[in-house]
Amino acid sequence: VQLVESGGALVQPGGSLRLSCVGSGFTFSDYHIRWYRQGPGNERELVAVINNSGGGTYYTVPVKDRFTISRDNEVNTAYLQMNDLKPEDTAVYYCSAVRGRENYWGQGTPVTVSS
Repeated sequence: VQLVESGGALVQPGGSLRLSCVGSGFTFSDYHIRWYRQGPGNERELVAVINNSGGGTYYTVPVKDRFTISRDNEVNTAYLQMNDLKPEDTAVYYCSAVRGRENYWGQGTPVTVSS
């Protein structure tokens, strides 16, 4: 089982990034996908969730209306489109695949928002 995130980068405030999370070794379409982030000195926090079919999504308040979570089960990939980025969005972003008590994690991809 493997989850690999990519797409993190240094971006200026107000910029955009799209993160990807590719799953392998399991039936991707059976799992809900969650994006988390952990900023410097902070605990890991939930950012967004998408259900296994892609028909339901949830966003936490800090990112609502700026971030969009999506998935393409045909290519075993979930995405996090991040717009209007702010310095407080600086963090390592992780995806996790969840089904019942099963929970797999990726290694994270760093996002830095700075001028």
